[in-house]
Amino acid sequence: MLKTIKASVVATLMAGTAFANPYADYEGTTLIVNFPAHPHYDAVMKILPEFTKETGIEVEVDQLPYLKMRERQTLELGQEEGEYDLIAYVVFSKADYVYADQLENLAKYVMNPKLSDPNYDADDLIDGYVYNIGFAGGNKGYLEGKTGSLFGIPYGSETSVLGYRKDIFDKHGLDVPQTYDEMLDIACKIPELEPGMGGLSSRAASGHHASHAFLLHLAPLGGRVFDDSWNPIVNNAAGVKAAEALKTIVDCGPEGATNFGFGEALGAFLNGDTAMFLDTTVVAGQIDNPDKSKVVGKVGWALHPEGVRRGSQTGGFGIGIPANAENKEAAFLLMQWLTSKKGDKLVALAGGNPSRFSTHADADVNAKFPHMATFGEALKHADPDWRPIIPVWGKINADLGTTLSKVLTEDLDIQDALDGVAERTKAVMEEAGYYTWQ
Repeated sequence: MLKTIKASVVATLMAGTAFANPYADYEGTTLIVNFPAHPHYDAVMKILPEFTKETGIEVEVDQLPYLKMRERQTLELGQEEGEYDLIAYVVFSKADYVYADQLENLAKYVMNPKLSDPNYDADDLIDGYVYNIGFAGGNKGYLEGKTGSLFGIPYGSETSVLGYRKDIFDKHGLDVPQTYDEMLDIACKIPELEPGMGGLSSRAASGHHASHAFLLHLAPLGGRVFDDSWNPIVNNAAGVKAAEALKTIVDCGPEGATNFGFGEALGAFLNGDTAMFLDTTVVAGQIDNPDKSKVVGKVGWALHPEGVRRGSQTGGFGIGIPANAENKEAAFLLMQWLTSKKGDKLVALAGGNPSRFSTHADADVNAKFPHMATFGEALKHADPDWRPIIPVWGKINADLGTTLSKVLTEDLDIQDALDGVAERTKAVMEEAGYYTWQ
């Protein structure tokens, strides 16, 4: 009789385990999320019905152009009770939101065995993006470190890669550049080999476009904006070399290159007016779209060329839970599902930008998008500190971009220009209190 009772108890426990549903307490909940109008999040919209089918949790999406999204979040996160349960944000918003105590620290959700999936495998997430988009309070205040905490998870990871015209390279027997010297040499050979075609299409317009392009080269060429004591070093030898590289690219680029923002630079490549494009991985979908591109099937992909080291950009979005959200636990379950191995593969197959190494190496994903393996390799070199994520960066960045534009359009001496930026940056940092403890 005792054996029968024990067997019955064990069977009941096993049945309970087999049919355990971690989502049961949240069935019928409706989450309101705020996502950007962006190719990755267009793909997310395609997979959300699968989440609802699996969990019983409904999701309503307020999808807005990025600037309007940021304005709406600023309004909502400042309320005592906000409308959003989950938001997407860029790295600069992370700094603002965490400092204002508007994003949830995720530790208590990860620690909760009823919520946290033991098979999530956080080590598979792309390291540079976890630190860049998710961490706050660590080294420099915005990187990994013993004092850091996790406030978000990368979702829609981008890095810089080199797109090149395979047909043009094959026609002239050109090797795909692996180093900066090789890339710059080919960039200036192309206009001679293919009259009317630019070498490499780049952002360069005054403001954040020129600054972004400069920073794209600064990290791999060994530079940083600041040293470890927050002294500006943008005007050292590496900074000068990065500005020289940008000027060479623009001088050997397509017509009108000095006025290119991101859209114009990409448009020149899509139109076949340039042989190379060095920027974010998010453009791959457009390049393969015959409705937008004249170079479908003609583009190959390579790692961001090496200077003194590998150092591609970190960009894209992360997702986090507002501190004033109504349904925080259900929002964590959605965040976890979206960024899980299953969710990451689903969004990749739908045309999104995966945030896991395993997804980039997945056979099904590469069968549909052969460039993913190269993108995954590039992400190993993604630099979370390629630009500083500090509150005063917007002011410094604007000055850097305006000054670099004068270098490109007015032949302002590079060393003098960067010396001026460093001097003005020093004043901004001093006023902001960065030298208080020195």
